[in-house]
Amino acid sequence: MRLSAIGAAALLLAGVAACGGRDAGGGTGTAASGQCQGQQTTGITDKTIKLGGIYPLSGPASAYGDIPKGIKAYFDYVNAEKGGIGGRKVEFVVRDDGYQPPKAVEEARRLVEQEQVFALFQTLGTPSTSATWDYANQRKVPQIFVATGASKWGTDTAHPWTIGWQPNYISEARVYAQYLKTEKPDAKVAVLYQNDDFGKDLLGGFKRAAEGTNIKIVAEQSYEVSDPSIDPQMRNLAESKADVFLNITTPKFGSQALAADAKNTGWNPVHIINNVAASITVLKPVGFENVQGIVSSSYYKDPNDPTWQSDPEMTLYRQKMQQYAPGADPNIPYHTFGWAVASSFHKAMEAAKCPTREGLRDSVRDLKGVQVDMLLPGVTLNTAQGDGFPIESMQLMKFKGERWELFGSVIDTRKEFGPLTG
Repeated sequence: MRLSAIGAAALLLAGVAACGGRDAGGGTGTAASGQCQGQQTTGITDKTIKLGGIYPLSGPASAYGDIPKGIKAYFDYVNAEKGGIGGRKVEFVVRDDGYQPPKAVEEARRLVEQEQVFALFQTLGTPSTSATWDYANQRKVPQIFVATGASKWGTDTAHPWTIGWQPNYISEARVYAQYLKTEKPDAKVAVLYQNDDFGKDLLGGFKRAAEGTNIKIVAEQSYEVSDPSIDPQMRNLAESKADVFLNITTPKFGSQALAADAKNTGWNPVHIINNVAASITVLKPVGFENVQGIVSSSYYKDPNDPTWQSDPEMTLYRQKMQQYAPGADPNIPYHTFGWAVASSFHKAMEAAKCPTREGLRDSVRDLKGVQVDMLLPGVTLNTAQGDGFPIESMQLMKFKGERWELFGSVIDTRKEFGPLTG
């Protein structure tokens, strides 16, 4: 037995040497020879790939804790039935930061230095991602498809290892401004926004998109994520008598704003709620009868929309959620979001020229019309040199009955409004 063990070790060492040896992060090399030699292979072997995600499983944004359930269900399905990604089984390690940036940094360090993950796949929230991207880029660890639409993920050139996924907040704001130009060209708008980079990004994008029009912002109120309630802000906004309310919030505060709007019988504005707080789980506690006609936008398929009842990808999603996440409700759109972003990672990893950190970094910045079946028809992944925004198309939707209904056509904001630049 001792001779067999020595022989196996010798073969392993020979294989490592042929693949470029041990990398700077302490992992053993699995990269192919030639162009991939010497690149980072921490967290990836010929048979496995380890990813780390950071989410607010607790705290004021805990509604987003449903996202990793959809991601894990997708990876469990691919591992069990497809042999993994490129023959590698995916291990997805999830950490809770409570939506606290210092905690996010702590968890990022733990994932990179202790868990030895191949990549940080999804850090949720603009504050948490802002707190961790310096560290990820200094360590040259891919921080892939972060769950935030801040525009800086796509325009910044100093952090090549970090990239977003969902439509950026400025592009989303442009869509709402375009809607008002058509439907209410003389709109008087009251805005509630989260007082951080997320809220300011979307609000700033809306202001710029409204320049040169008759759309006017007549009242602004901000809130902190530590605030117990936004009722005072909502009372102040109602006093403005604005005929449009732009609700730039995360789920907890989105639900509070909807409830406050419903209780205020003297104020009945057109209510626009940003995509990140438009989940059915946000609306349901308020009462569907109180949220009729509110407007938002989307870019992926809603499991509550009968349009997708016979859709092959939605059918597969429902089957595999039941099989691999039996305690999770497949009708919650955050699960669908998770499935879609995991599928996007699958496509990007398969397209990587090298099974290395550098290979993944380069792959996600060279996406050309990549189709992900859980995205809306007409929405594809596209990136290029100088364009770090994988998704910039979305479609407006209005809440009717007990679900969102899409209307109009998919809007490619690159074509309609021009590309964003740093």
